[in-house]
Amino acid sequence: MAASELYTKFARVWIPDPEEVWKSAELLKDYKPGDKVLLLHLEEGKDLEYRLDPKTKELPHLRNPDILVGENDLTALSYLHEPAVLHNLRVRFIDSKLIYTYCGIVLVAINPYEQLPIYGEDIINAYSGQNMGDMDPHIFAVAEEAYKQMARDERNQSIIVSGESGAGKTVSAKYAMRYFATVSGSASEANVEEKVLASNPIMESIGNAKTTRNDNSSRFGKYIEIGFDKRYRIIGANMRTYLLEKSRVVFQAEEERNYHIFYQLCASAKLPEFKMLRLGNANNFHYTKQGGSPVIEGVDDTKEMAHTRQACTLLGISESYQMGIFRILAGILHLGNVAFTSRDSDSCTIPPKHEPLSIFSDLMGVDYEEMCHWLCHRKLATATETYIKPISKLQATNARDALAKHIYAKLFSWIVDHVNQALHSAVKQHSFIGVLDIYGFETFEINSFEQFCINYANEKLQQQFNMHVFKLEQEEYMKEQIPWTLIDFYDNQPCINLIESKLGILDLLDEECKMPKGTDDTWAQKLYNTHLNKCALFEKPRLSNKAFIIQHFADKVEYQCEGFLEKNKDTVFEEQIKVLKSSKFKMLPELFQDDEKAISPTSATSSGRTPLTRTPAKPTKGRPGQTAKEHKKTVGHQFRNSLHLLMETLNATTPHYVRCIKPNDFKFPFTFDEKRAVQQLRACGVLETIRISAAGFPSRWTYQEFFSRYRVLMKQKDVLSDRKQTCKNVLEKLILDKDKYQFGKTKIFFRAGQVAYLEKLRADKLRAACIRIQKTIRGWLLRKKYLRMRKAAITVQRHVRGYQARCYAKFLRRTKAATIIQKYWRMYIIRRRYKIRRSATIVLQSYLRGYLARNRYRKMLREHKAVIIQKWVRGWLARRHYRRSTQAIIYLQCCFRRMMAKRELKKLKIEARSVERYKKLHIGMENKIMQLQRKVDEQNKDYKCLMEKLTNLEGIYTSETEKLRSDLERLQLSEEEAKIATGRVLSLQEEIAKLRKDLEQTQSEKKSIEERADRYKQETEQLVSSLKEENTLLKQEKEALNHLIVEQAKEMTETMEKKLVEETKQLELDLNDERLRYQNLLNEFSRLEERYDDLKEEMTLMVNVPKPGHKRTDSTHSSNESEYTFSSEIAESEDLPLRTEEPSEKKVPLDMSLFLKLQKRVTELEQEKQVMQDELDRKEEQVLRSKAKEEERPQIRGAELEYESLKRQELESENKKLKNELNELRKALSEKSAPEVTAPGAPAYRVLMEQLTSVSEELDVRKEEVLILRSQLVSQKEAIQPKDDKNTMTDSTILLEDVQKMKDKGEIAQAYIGLKETNRLLESQLQSQKRSHENEAEALRGEIQSLKEENNRQQQLLAQNLQLPPEARIEASLQHEITRLTNENLYFEELYADDPKKYQSYRISLYKRMIDLMEQLEKQDKTVRKLKKQLKVFAKKIGELEVGQMENISPGQIIDEPIRPVNIPRKEKDFQGMLEYKKEDEQKLVKNLILELKPRGVAVNLIPGLPAYILFMCVRHADYLNDDQKVRSLLTSTINSIKKVLKKRGDDFETVSFWLSNTCRFLHCLKQYSGEEGFMKHNTSRQNEHCLTNFDLAEYRQVLSDLAIQIYQQLVRVLENILQPMIVSGMLEHETIQGVSGVKPTGLRKRTSSIADEGTYTLDSILRQLNSFHSVLCQHGMDPELIKQVVKQMFYIVGAVTLNNLLLRKDMCSWSKGMQIRYNVSQLEEWLRDKNLMNSGAKETLEPLIQAAQLLQVKKKTDDDAEAICSMCSALTTAQIVKVLNLYTPVNEFEERVSVSFIRTIQMRLRDRKDSPQLLMDAKHIFPVTFPFNPSSLALETIQIPASLGLGFISRV
Repeated sequence: MAASELYTKFARVWIPDPEEVWKSAELLKDYKPGDKVLLLHLEEGKDLEYRLDPKTKELPHLRNPDILVGENDLTALSYLHEPAVLHNLRVRFIDSKLIYTYCGIVLVAINPYEQLPIYGEDIINAYSGQNMGDMDPHIFAVAEEAYKQMARDERNQSIIVSGESGAGKTVSAKYAMRYFATVSGSASEANVEEKVLASNPIMESIGNAKTTRNDNSSRFGKYIEIGFDKRYRIIGANMRTYLLEKSRVVFQAEEERNYHIFYQLCASAKLPEFKMLRLGNANNFHYTKQGGSPVIEGVDDTKEMAHTRQACTLLGISESYQMGIFRILAGILHLGNVAFTSRDSDSCTIPPKHEPLSIFSDLMGVDYEEMCHWLCHRKLATATETYIKPISKLQATNARDALAKHIYAKLFSWIVDHVNQALHSAVKQHSFIGVLDIYGFETFEINSFEQFCINYANEKLQQQFNMHVFKLEQEEYMKEQIPWTLIDFYDNQPCINLIESKLGILDLLDEECKMPKGTDDTWAQKLYNTHLNKCALFEKPRLSNKAFIIQHFADKVEYQCEGFLEKNKDTVFEEQIKVLKSSKFKMLPELFQDDEKAISPTSATSSGRTPLTRTPAKPTKGRPGQTAKEHKKTVGHQFRNSLHLLMETLNATTPHYVRCIKPNDFKFPFTFDEKRAVQQLRACGVLETIRISAAGFPSRWTYQEFFSRYRVLMKQKDVLSDRKQTCKNVLEKLILDKDKYQFGKTKIFFRAGQVAYLEKLRADKLRAACIRIQKTIRGWLLRKKYLRMRKAAITVQRHVRGYQARCYAKFLRRTKAATIIQKYWRMYIIRRRYKIRRSATIVLQSYLRGYLARNRYRKMLREHKAVIIQKWVRGWLARRHYRRSTQAIIYLQCCFRRMMAKRELKKLKIEARSVERYKKLHIGMENKIMQLQRKVDEQNKDYKCLMEKLTNLEGIYTSETEKLRSDLERLQLSEEEAKIATGRVLSLQEEIAKLRKDLEQTQSEKKSIEERADRYKQETEQLVSSLKEENTLLKQEKEALNHLIVEQAKEMTETMEKKLVEETKQLELDLNDERLRYQNLLNEFSRLEERYDDLKEEMTLMVNVPKPGHKRTDSTHSSNESEYTFSSEIAESEDLPLRTEEPSEKKVPLDMSLFLKLQKRVTELEQEKQVMQDELDRKEEQVLRSKAKEEERPQIRGAELEYESLKRQELESENKKLKNELNELRKALSEKSAPEVTAPGAPAYRVLMEQLTSVSEELDVRKEEVLILRSQLVSQKEAIQPKDDKNTMTDSTILLEDVQKMKDKGEIAQAYIGLKETNRLLESQLQSQKRSHENEAEALRGEIQSLKEENNRQQQLLAQNLQLPPEARIEASLQHEITRLTNENLYFEELYADDPKKYQSYRISLYKRMIDLMEQLEKQDKTVRKLKKQLKVFAKKIGELEVGQMENISPGQIIDEPIRPVNIPRKEKDFQGMLEYKKEDEQKLVKNLILELKPRGVAVNLIPGLPAYILFMCVRHADYLNDDQKVRSLLTSTINSIKKVLKKRGDDFETVSFWLSNTCRFLHCLKQYSGEEGFMKHNTSRQNEHCLTNFDLAEYRQVLSDLAIQIYQQLVRVLENILQPMIVSGMLEHETIQGVSGVKPTGLRKRTSSIADEGTYTLDSILRQLNSFHSVLCQHGMDPELIKQVVKQMFYIVGAVTLNNLLLRKDMCSWSKGMQIRYNVSQLEEWLRDKNLMNSGAKETLEPLIQAAQLLQVKKKTDDDAEAICSMCSALTTAQIVKVLNLYTPVNEFEERVSVSFIRTIQMRLRDRKDSPQLLMDAKHIFPVTFPFNPSSLALETIQIPASLGLGFISRV
């Protein structure tokens, strides 16, 4: 098509850029032919004028559509060119974190410089068996393709891994080898795959070193051939090495290191075994300190040394050889420290007793003086004589370095040979896969001989690669039958000829090396003369005469000629080699042996080729005179031969290419340097592959895929029934140039750019359709919006108009109302004004009248008051006048009376002077005293009154009153005192006044105190109220706290319950893990057992004639041990402990070493068998020879031997007697004892069973002792018998040999006496045991007698109860049980009277039992009521059916119907549910019932589980007969036969399902009829009678449970094998909803088509298969719980496989595919609902897949979307979520990719989630299976045996 159609406006192109190599831009206008400038708009936002080249006028490269960006295969890109490849790689590497990409047949691997979780065992299993195009690119996909092609095409394969140093070649090769080791396994027991992987640490330590570009750079090339046998299992390997960089041993550049092994030795120098090496720090040695970087960050050389030594040990290199290797390496380091001093310009010497040389000589075991001499001298030989010449210091230093390099190279070759020897296998190799890890194209600032050889090898490999790519293209075109033209591709044969042809560079180099005075300069001149201007690929630098330039396929490289000759010669002085060959250290001369002798025989491949090493095989030198010619072949010649042989090997194989790319030079993780990447893409041939593909038809579509993708470009009339013709018609219309495409048989081939053009047409068509849809939708939406708006406008108008009308009416009403309001308001205003005026007037009147009245009142009041004042004044004046008058009168009276008194006094004084007067006076004085006394008395009375008043007023003044009394008494004595008393009365009155004042003051204080008391009371009341309030608050707080405590307790209870639930879940998980581990161990054991049987069969086939003799089993094995001898038909004695420990300790983790030892045990047993047979023959010969020497034997011992024989017989009879008694006891207990007493929970039952168990154990022990005694007696008897008695010879050859060795008769006698004493001791022990057994038996008889009496009493009660009605029976039985328990309680109370603890425990157990009985009674009542209801319903239905039938039958039919004869069945006898068979018919029974039984016939015609019932009935009969041998034999044969059937037809689902069902039914029968109370709850009384009576088969139940687990696991494997091919196609690839998802363009790697072809599985196929599985399981009568577990496992397989493929397929991660998955899951859920299996847990197993599908469909832009995703995807791990988001790929241009920032947001939000880092689900995981007890309601006596089974030899009992 024209450029103008492609280079239109908005078209995106790539333009060159010096920084980013290529930059994207967009056209701003259409391109027209003739335009010289393109107007572009860069992504940075700038506009640019891009000028076209005026000569070529080439337009810039077009950019691919976004839908094609990030493709798995670069050839799927429509525009194939360098910028498209680079951009696709960068997007995948940076945005999607994908390091692998296909480029046609090449896998491009970019080193991420980060550990990625994509190499685990789960990833290996996911890629195993998958087509290469179906999965995302991976190194495992390439390895799987090579492995598959090797098996399919019967052709050897090669994986060629190349790339720069640091690109990851070695790691890629290691992962490829790990894949082969994991997928194929090894054919031998030596674990060859481990040895192959163990060779890597050794080769890395001696061949890898740190460089400036890589910390672990391989400095040699290697080709590893991994050999496989006919079954394609690894049997061995072989390694070839190329061009070891020897110069690194003696020189390292800055920031580089020597080989790792030297630094590992120095780091481990302090180990005791390395003391003799006398090493130290790496900086102390010249050969390890030159780079200045002795330590690698993150690498511990000491640990690496331990890994290296461990790998050496695994590969069989002994400790002595390892120490030898380390001695040589240490010697090389010490040799590098040897220093030379110059004598003159032509000679030099070594200082005397030079320590480094001395250490070197000691380690190498050579003479110090001799080595010192030849390091400073050399021998020259001429035609006539030889002479020794000293050498200069420089020459000596070069010779020392050459010797060190030569020793290291020889040691390297020696180690490679021993590694090959360890990897060699004696089994013939059928095919191999080679892994070539070789250096990539190299160019440095200074390029020397090593770079020349490396680039020469890459030229050869590139030529082979180009030819292979061209060949594949040609084969594809011829296969599709389309015309093709020769594609022009770069042929580098001229460059190869320049290097290797005659007179080529290598030829001239070898010729110059032979010249005596050849130099690098003369060689350079020869190159210029020969090739300059004659070969276009050879150039000479302008400024140098010592260099040349070669135009390689990748780039021009300038080589410096200096050092070419020296490195090509690789010269080592022969005298130094001779000194080393004469070493006393044995290992050193081995390194320098002739190469033909040194090559290990294991290094030869099965095809007869000699393996390649860097140094080819050298011819054997027979004469000593030819030793000087040993090193004639140059390095270049050797390398050329090795390279030719390598190319022959590669050409004979199918190659697979892995190109490793180094993204940056700084080892930054996920950092992409475009310049460096482009250089490597050009150098490794990826772009050449792109160019070859682009030159032809790079895009290929099948017709169906093209039709599905571009159906939108077709019209309905163009669609025909023939898809091929439809595509042709459409393409002719769409692409007019027919040269742009070709039609093949099955595909359409397009040239580059055509798919992009079709995608553009498709996108335009879809865009136009979208625009049309948008137009219609938008028109519909707008019209809908208009109609909605119109309707809304009308509604608004209606409401507005109504509102306006209502407003107008409201206005009218308001106007009228306003008028009325105005009327009334005006009236109100006038009335209110009138009222105000009237009230104001009234107020004024009232105030005025009041004022006048008040004035009159005040006037009257003043007048009245004036009158009163006048009255009082006038009265006061009158009183005052009166008082004055009175006072004046009194005064006058007083004055008169005083005068009269004075006169009287004078008279008295005169009279008093006479005696008589005195007497008269005395008489008068007495009267006066009496009067005074009376006055005093009166005064006392007044005083007392006053005192009383004072006492009443205040009691606090009593003390003063007493003083007054004392004063009054003194006044009584004299008149003076009376006067004084009178004066004091006045004073007392004053005091009284004061006291009154004090009293008043006291009263006031009392009031104040009362007031304060009131205030205090109020305050107290307030305080009390506040305290009450606080108390109330405290109570509230208390209640709140109590509530909080209750809530916290509730929360704690809830948390504890949650924790309990979580712990319960954790315990359940632990239990499931334990079950899973145990079941995995069973699986591993069964696998090893099958392998053991296979090996036995192979051994049987290999050994045609079996050796004479038979195999004996030890008769001393107890019955328990012999029960586990069924594991195989030829069971070895070593298997017995393992089988006996499994049932008893099933939950204890078993040691895996036991299983691993079984692998080696097979061969060891055969060897031991042969050795024992030889030993037996030898000892028989010794016995025959010794018979002649021992003719006489003592005859005295005959009587004693007879006595011992009689004793033995007596002991045997006693043993049989005791055994019979015990059997009778068991039988009596089982048949005659009451059910209540013999119930498993009864104490008597427990006691009896314990005693019986102990007795049986003692009997077994005595049995073993008797057998031992018998064997000793027999051997003793044989030893004493004469030589003529040949018939008594037994197999006890060891004892005979010991007896024959006792040549001294005294020793024989002593031995006999010892045996005799031993026999007597055993006899006494047996007697004591016999007595104890008799006592125990007597006690048991007494207990049995009491039990019999109890049994009779119970039977009588039972007979009485049977006569009662049903309701009374229960009460009577309960009453009887209570009575019995009461008696038993009294008995035990007496029994445990001394021990209250035992009594208490007994009471607790008794209460529990009573509760259990009550519960059982309630359950039985409920069951009876339920059955009665069902009986009534059934009776009603039967009555209705009978009535309906009678109505349907007419009388005529009744009369006319002939009477048919009726068969009268014979009444059968009462069967016991047992089957009897003869012992000799056991094999026939097993054969007919198990080995030759066809499940389909049994499942369809007979009852489910019939074989299990028959087998159990046979076991019951054997138990009834008390025949333990028969029980054991039948069970062992049954288990072995089931195993044989499953081994023979183990891939048949019906067979495995059938025997799983029957094994479970057999197991349930053993439980149901075991007699244990827990299994008898649902039994009928008749079924309880059928319980086993003599044997406890609990251990066999465990064995059957293990067998059922193994069958279940085999069933799961069969399911997986059937479902596996369907899952991916049906769940992912098939379009269940047609037209939802589109097909993207595919590349060269053909992807499985998602279109349903005729052989393709669909979802309906999966559902049909599930229906088939379910119907088969139901037909076989499998337990419903087990069916649920099988369905859960099936759904887990479907979900896990689907999710794993989704995570590994970028093309499946799209929105439409998410919709398909969710629809498919909904169909599976619908199937579960139809089968009523929703509660099986199967739906939960699909939850990760459901969430992954939802993740594909949800929005992935904002933070809210991220939060929703994190909460939604709870069943997915972080790695899975991020992987799905990285892989999300839009199918159409209308979808958007997930941004890197959004993925980082998801990672940040999920960083705290603790989940597994594993990416894929374990599709091989098997859930632990359980077998819940499921009793059968089928009565054994009703089972009929059909004649079709061929079991006529058994009879019902």
